[in-house]
Amino acid sequence: MSLDDIRAAATVIAPHVVRTPLLPFGAGRWLKPESLQPIGAFKLRGALNALARLENRSRGVVAYSSGNHAQAVAYAARLHGAPAAIVMPSNTPAVKVEATRALGAEVFIVGITERVERAEALVAERGAALIPPFDHPDVIAGQGTIGLEILADVPDVDAVVVPMSGGGLISGVATAIKTLSPDVRVIGAEPALAADIADSLRAGSLVRWDPVDRARTVADALRDEPSALTWEHISELVDDVITVSEDEILASVADLARRARLVAEPSGAVAVAAQAKFGSGVAVVSGGNVDPELLAAALTARLSQRGSDRACPAGPATGPHPLRNRSAVHLLAA
Repeated sequence: MSLDDIRAAATVIAPHVVRTPLLPFGAGRWLKPESLQPIGAFKLRGALNALARLENRSRGVVAYSSGNHAQAVAYAARLHGAPAAIVMPSNTPAVKVEATRALGAEVFIVGITERVERAEALVAERGAALIPPFDHPDVIAGQGTIGLEILADVPDVDAVVVPMSGGGLISGVATAIKTLSPDVRVIGAEPALAADIADSLRAGSLVRWDPVDRARTVADALRDEPSALTWEHISELVDDVITVSEDEILASVADLARRARLVAEPSGAVAVAAQAKFGSGVAVVSGGNVDPELLAAALTARLSQRGSDRACPAGPATGPHPLRNRSAVHLLAA
């Protein structure tokens, strides 16, 4: 991946994406709200670039996704008048499945370990083009346009914090940042329950986690694993990784809503939770397609915690933390 690839992608996608602003979020902290994109996530950038560069779209496109890439490909395919077939795992939030169908895509729901195989079968059956969620140079170049925008807005930024999973976003952003400003730190953010990249960087080679283990995190868009292509970028360009707990993720969802007036899904709040530990820089809020009940539960729990803290100013509230040891299922049932 090169800076020229990313600059070319910026020209291609400019008419169709929101040039998201940087929003202040405390002293020395900024947010890059990709949740404001038309499909509610940064994935639109890569999908638009990849679709635009296809030589033949007449037989349609196929994608596999846990939700945001699905919507991005469906949106881009509709823009180009191409049919889209999307394979989604059975644990995808309903709000993302419904949004993908609303964009005109044909949706196939499969088991969490079957989506790639089913997508490849559809490609073979239909002669369609596969647009993978991260393992594609045109997709990575599209995501890298975020890095160009960050440096244009804050040239003296000290760090950029980016959520990681498949690694397409951080591969593109890190390429742009490190090429233009090598001293800027690029920090990856991961849920502790899906921290395979953190393990990989410590080991110096890819460490694979079981998909069932990665599926435990409430950050449903961060349950994937890097490819050889994205790992090559991550291992060379990423300076550090910060992992965050489920409590910290959900607390950041609530804080973004209350303090920044941004609706963020858990995956979109992971970089913000990590940024709070680092203390400065730009955090990429990667998406805002959150289940309404989960958002309401996170807000209620956060308000409950703040009330308890105010009642005990000398120290933390006694008793269990409102979010601690509570899974996303428990939150939705609250």
